Amino acid sequence: MSRHHLLFLIALALWIPGIATAAESNRDCLGCHGKSSIVKGDQGSYLYINPQQYGATSHAKIGCPSCHVSVSAAHPTDGIRPSRASCQECHGDVMAEYGAIRHAKKAGCSDCHDPHAVKTSASSSGADVNRPCARCHQRPTMIAVHSKWLPQTNLHMEALPCIACHTGSKDYIINLYVESKVGVSGDFWLAPLTDLRRIGGKSDPAALVDRNGDGRVSLEELRQFNLWAKDKGLRVNAMMMPKVMTHTFQTLQNRFDCSFCHASGNKGNQESFVCLPQPDGRYAQIPVQRGAVLELIYGTPDFYMMGATRSKALSIIGGLIVVGGMMMPIGHGTLRFLSRKNRQHHDH
Repeated sequence: MSRHHLLFLIALALWIPGIATAAESNRDCLGCHGKSSIVKGDQGSYLYINPQQYGATSHAKIGCPSCHVSVSAAHPTDGIRPSRASCQECHGDVMAEYGAIRHAKKAGCSDCHDPHAVKTSASSSGADVNRPCARCHQRPTMIAVHSKWLPQTNLHMEALPCIACHTGSKDYIINLYVESKVGVSGDFWLAPLTDLRRIGGKSDPAALVDRNGDGRVSLEELRQFNLWAKDKGLRVNAMMMPKVMTHTFQTLQNRFDCSFCHASGNKGNQESFVCLPQPDGRYAQIPVQRGAVLELIYGTPDFYMMGATRSKALSIIGGLIVVGGMMMPIGHGTLRFLSRKNRQHHDH
C-alpha cells in the first residue's frame, strides 16, 4: 500500500465518525425542534426548524453543536439558552467583503440568510432572491427611484434580481421558473412543488420539461413545456442571475448603460436553466440548449425602441416620427382603395 493510500484511509477514518456524530446530534435536536408543536401560539416560532430545509444546507453536515456549543446534556431543562456561533468563524472572507460596505451597518447576516434554510445561488429559482432586499427596500419606492432613469421599470425589476446590478459579479445565467396564478387578483407567484405535482400528475416535475430524461432541455422540449404551462394556467418566467455571488453591494456606473445587457457580440456567458422546486426547498437546475433565451437579453443595438430614452421629450418626438412614417403608406393605400372605381373606369 502506498503512502498516499495510507493517508487517504486515515483521513477517511477520521471523517466518517465526524459525519456520524453530526447526523446523530441533528437527529437529537430535530426530535424537538423539527416538530411544529414546539411553537406555542404566537410565541417561539424561531424554535421550529424545517428538517428537510435544514438537511439540505451545508450547516447540517457539521451538526447543530458546531454552532450551538453551549448546549448541555440537560438541555432544555437546565434553563440555559444555547449560544450561537458568529458567521465570521467560518465565513471570514465573506464577512471581510461585506464589512467594507454600508450595508454592514444596517443588516447582519441573519437579516438576509436563515442559517437553517440557507441555499446556494444554484439552488435558487432567482425569483426568491429579491425577498431579503424587499424587507428594507420596498418595491413601490424602488420603482419610483429607478423610473427616473430606467425605462420599463416594472419589467426590468421582474427580470433582474437586485444583485444583478448592485454587486460586482461578471458572468450571468438565465433562470427559467414556473409561476402560478394566485387568488382573484390574478397575481403570479412561484409555483410550489405541490402545485406542479398536482397539475402535472408526476412526482418529479423535471419529467414535465425533460421529456426524454437525458438531463437537458432542448428547444423543442422548452417550447412544449411553455405551451403546457400556459394551458394549465401557469406561466414560465425568466430572471438573469449572477453566475457567482458576491457581497460587494454597491451602485455600479456601467449598469446605467443599456448596452451592459442589450448588446450584440460574444454570447458565450449566456447559459440558461429551468429551475424546478424540490421537497427540501431548493431548486434543481436543468440546463437548457444554448440559444434558447438569448433574444430575451440581446437586442439589435442600432434599433431605436420608442420610450427607450431617458428623456420624455425625445420619446414623444420618436413616437411622432414612427407615427408619421406609418401615415404615408396607410394614407396612400387608403386613397388608392377609395379611388379604385375611378381608376377602373379610366382603364376602360
